[in-house]
Amino acid sequence: MAGLIVLGTASNAGKSAMVAALLRIYADRGLAVCPFKAQNMALNSGVTRDGSEIGRAQLMQAEAARIEADARMNPVLLKPTGNGVSQVIVNGRVYKNMKTREYYREKEDFLRKAIAAYRSLESEYDLVIAEGAGSASEINLKDVDIVNMGFAKAVNIPAVLVADIDRGGMFGSVVGTYELFDARERELFRGTIVNKFRGDVSILESGLRFLEERTKTPVLGVVPHADVQLDAEDSLSNPVGTTDRGAIDIAVVRLPYMSNVTDVAPFYRYPDVSIRFIERVESFGDPDLLVIPGTKNTMTDLTWLKESGIYARILRHAASGKYVFGICGGFQMLGDVLKDPEGIECAGEADGLRLIPMVTELCSEKEQHRVETTLACGGDLLKGAEGLKVEGYEIHMGRSVISGTVDALTENGGVVRDGRIYGTYIHGFFDAPEVADVLVDRLRTSKGMSGDNPLPYDVFKEGEYDRLAHVVRESIDMRALDEIIGL
Repeated sequence: MAGLIVLGTASNAGKSAMVAALLRIYADRGLAVCPFKAQNMALNSGVTRDGSEIGRAQLMQAEAARIEADARMNPVLLKPTGNGVSQVIVNGRVYKNMKTREYYREKEDFLRKAIAAYRSLESEYDLVIAEGAGSASEINLKDVDIVNMGFAKAVNIPAVLVADIDRGGMFGSVVGTYELFDARERELFRGTIVNKFRGDVSILESGLRFLEERTKTPVLGVVPHADVQLDAEDSLSNPVGTTDRGAIDIAVVRLPYMSNVTDVAPFYRYPDVSIRFIERVESFGDPDLLVIPGTKNTMTDLTWLKESGIYARILRHAASGKYVFGICGGFQMLGDVLKDPEGIECAGEADGLRLIPMVTELCSEKEQHRVETTLACGGDLLKGAEGLKVEGYEIHMGRSVISGTVDALTENGGVVRDGRIYGTYIHGFFDAPEVADVLVDRLRTSKGMSGDNPLPYDVFKEGEYDRLAHVVRESIDMRALDEIIGL
């Protein structure tokens, strides 16, 4: 079976997008292809059809490959919880919370599990395209590497290097990475892809020849900067970018441990909607809709809300009759009290925003499953959306009990209070056909505006995968890449 690993000179070099593009290209040729990442560290995660948790990037890449995602595509997922501790997900299920050195002590077992997952996929697909993590040249981590060249050597697959020229220092990054490879790694290293270039490629020719001479491998192509919208891999380092295009102001609280910020991604399609992130009280403004997103550490982020002054501003915003929408951890914060008797995050309890009569208790058993339901009460913001189908997933470690009068947002979860305060555990709530349209139309009406709605989100995403694949296909030497892969 054929295989390839796509490495990067640095984080955010474009590895995830490049893997997605190559998967779509080879899927278009009729090959059965799938993504793989041995170890992912990210707070953007999702749930597969069987209830397994994996990195959001691999879910996105599976969509690009036109296949159903499963846990084997990301056998090890690390979700930082603070203080050098991460929740470790193995084969889609919670293993335990581990400190860095504790994790490293068990890395050989994690590598074995990753190899087993890869070999299983390899037996079912024509081509598996793996993704590295961060920089491929972190020599201090080489002894514990199970995701970059360490994994490539373990399963004997060729590697290509994606280098981001947009941020500068690309030539030094490529040469430096090559120089830090050992002899076996240099054998597996087969070429470089220059990514995110803006301008005339001819001005790079002498530099590209230099790279080929120094690394003894070809430059496979120069990919121009492609303005496509894909799900972000990590909520902390690279959330979906802020826009300021339109008069409708949707603001998202950028919590320190914010997760699954992709929940608001569907709104980026609307030319009259602006999405911005609130990191300090001075930038709170007067949004038409305030979103409190998910978080990996609800208790800590609730404390941050209070200390930053944003907590008080949220209460003023709600008291003025404006809309608030809490998702997952953000939903928990909207309640009266959060309790953590087992010390899952930080032992004790804390007052929530008291905008929804609800008590949440964190517990060790993680809720993770897909959701298919129907909108029951739209309140004021989603009036007219009743009966629409909603599909998404829940992924949280808390149980919430409602203690007052509220309306049910959906048939099996979520609430609406006073028609303006919304809470749900469902990630992907706004992905559903027409739900985002109804919401944006309501905000338009409240501002005396009108506007046209874009393509459904699933159709939009398919177009983005195709557009990215076209850019990559036209920019790199696919025949040379085929030879590297062994097709």
